[in-house]
Amino acid sequence: MSEGINIELAKELAAERKTVSAGAMLIEIWEALLLALVAVGTAWSGYHAAKWDGQTALLYGASTKLRVEAALDATEGGQQRLLDVVTFNTWIQVHQRHDEELADVYVRRFSPDYRVAFDAWLKLEPFTNPGAPAGPIFMPEYRNRRLEHSAQLNQEANITFNQGTQARVISERYVFTTLLLAAILFLITLAQRFKFRRIRQSLLLLAGIVMVYTIATLATYPRMCFRAHRLRILPST
Repeated sequence: MSEGINIELAKELAAERKTVSAGAMLIEIWEALLLALVAVGTAWSGYHAAKWDGQTALLYGASTKLRVEAALDATEGGQQRLLDVVTFNTWIQVHQRHDEELADVYVRRFSPDYRVAFDAWLKLEPFTNPGAPAGPIFMPEYRNRRLEHSAQLNQEANITFNQGTQARVISERYVFTTLLLAAILFLITLAQRFKFRRIRQSLLLLAGIVMVYTIATLATYPRMCFRAHRLRILPST
């Protein structure tokens, strides 16, 4: 009688031990899978965070360079416009004295763009036409290529700066993902400290949920490529 009971108990203990061993193996496999995903995800996220951070510095530097060039063009364009205006005022005085030979000298000193506007202004007979503009600078034909180029460079600088800000935001997203991966690693390490299976499973389940969220988040982040030294953001595939 007692031998039969002992045999039954031995069978039950063996079955329970087998079940525990299978469950422990599944837990270890799950831990190993999570650790592998954390390692790959951390490397991927850290690499792209550094890459976007470098792109941010590059774009901010390019924006600064464009603004310096724009300032130089604005200075030279302003000086050229001032010279044309002063020369025009002197031409007015000489023209009123009917010294056409000297007046022609001042006309030849106009910049090419100002000369086009000056010729168009003369066709309006400004000395007898009260509706004529006050000077060539107010004519629609007037252009100052330096000032126009300065405005264009400032616009490009604004676009490049905004791209740099966008790259910085993306870099910060990758850094945040790296922190999530560190939290997952902490949960796995903490789970391994517990002998109670339910607590260990709960922590690993939580780590798995955060891992799924992290992978899904990484999949939505943009990729970066270079073409003609311009930042292009491509949708993730």
